[in-house]
Amino acid sequence: MIEIDLSGSQGNAYALMGCVQQWGKDLGWSRAEVKVVIDEMMSGNYDNLCQTVEKHFGDYVELVK
Repeated sequence: MIEIDLSGSQGNAYALMGCVQQWGKDLGWSRAEVKVVIDEMMSGNYDNLCQTVEKHFGDYVELVK
């Protein structure tokens, strides 16, 4: 399980989007599939972004506040 400390530099919204791109690639997702998740992350506020990460990668990632 990957642990991301949201209070540190890893918790930056742009850093999280970069992680999502890498994780999607690692899992064999297409660019289109990753784009859908990134678009969902950007569709709201920071809480929405975090919820989207947990929704799609919660089996692999733990976001620590």
